[in-house]
Amino acid sequence: MELNGLRVSRETQGRLQHFAILFQKWAKTINLVAPSTLDDLWRRHIADSSQIFQICPQPITWADLGSGGGFPGVITAIFLAELQDGWVHLVESNHKKAAFLRTALRETNARGSVHAIRIEDAHAEIGDCGAISARALTDLDRLIDYSAPWMLGKQNCRGFFHKGRDYLTEIEEARGRWEFDLLEHKSAVEQESVILEISNLRRLV
Repeated sequence: MELNGLRVSRETQGRLQHFAILFQKWAKTINLVAPSTLDDLWRRHIADSSQIFQICPQPITWADLGSGGGFPGVITAIFLAELQDGWVHLVESNHKKAAFLRTALRETNARGSVHAIRIEDAHAEIGDCGAISARALTDLDRLIDYSAPWMLGKQNCRGFFHKGRDYLTEIEEARGRWEFDLLEHKSAVEQESVILEISNLRRLV
């Protein structure tokens, strides 16, 4: 099996398929993603989320903010299971979604844990991490604000944020408050989307 040109082992493929089955089951009663995208689960959500690990495949510790239906946090945790190292802290304040995430991690033997708390309280509970991820959560300026406790003044922590067609406007707005190094990774799934890699974060105001 391949995802975005990345060869996926049979074991990881099995974990992803089991996650997809769980997701479809839980999505019947919990609004995990927009209902209009459920029929395109593999491309729109699983393949899209897998790009995070493809960009940063090291066995590091992640904080995944606003994990929702598990994208990209659970997908990253599934790939880390093959490495038998690294960890994903999934932050999701909605308790029904948090229950789904715990079930998904447990049943796929993924390397992660769930924190059913507000993002603003997460750093105190989780501690330092090597990377931050978020998808379909909020604008870039707010994402950086959320990520600042992990990233501000720390050269060894990077942020990886999925963004759509208006990402240039979001970058410009964020640069009004922050200085940061930026890499734009073009999406292999959505033509007008990117994954923004942020590092060396400094506060302007």
